[in-house]
Amino acid sequence: MGTLYIIATPIGNLEDITLRALRILKEVDYILCEDTRHTLKLLNHFGIKKSLISYHQHSGLQRVNYIIELLRDSKQLALVTDAGTPGLSDPGGVLVSKVVEELGSGVQVVPVPGASALGSILSVAGLPTNKFTFLGFIPNKKGRQSIFNSINDSVHTIIFYESPHRILKTLEALVELLDEKRQVVVGRELTKKFETIYRGSMREVVASLRADEVKGEFVVLVAGKK
Repeated sequence: MGTLYIIATPIGNLEDITLRALRILKEVDYILCEDTRHTLKLLNHFGIKKSLISYHQHSGLQRVNYIIELLRDSKQLALVTDAGTPGLSDPGGVLVSKVVEELGSGVQVVPVPGASALGSILSVAGLPTNKFTFLGFIPNKKGRQSIFNSINDSVHTIIFYESPHRILKTLEALVELLDEKRQVVVGRELTKKFETIYRGSMREVVASLRADEVKGEFVVLVAGKK
């Protein structure tokens, strides 16, 4: 039986990849990736030549079954996402679930930790993080208001991801709900050249974002209600 490595890749700064990740990427038979073009940039930077297999949110059961058969055939596979740790707001978790369900204890699924926007923002937030709730990406329509209400009611820190196209719309909706004293931390372009950390009340953070160029991926932390 083969091995499936779950490998974290840099979320911006390529220096954040680990030596272990590089070694395994060189050793495996195939690399499973969301976007082959994106992964090729990473591999080319480190001089790694390897066969790639596309696996993303639109991959069907046929692709999953193909991956499972490779593992049955004792192939060594590495799963990477475009950036960060597979399984956090991407289809990596679905693949792991299917592999374990089909192959059981006969297959090894090995984590190779590294960069994560979630871990990165937690380390610099300065908010209580002994207990927190991670929401991933907030849905654009269905259930959106109920999630906003749960953020407002939470006594623990809430963390979620947001795109540059929706960040202001999302935060402006929360301005109307949150108490002015609730502290918010927003990370933009983490580990990249224009990395910015915004701190303050939701109203203050929104004002800062309006004054800046809104681009890149965002991670938002909202302190729990006291």
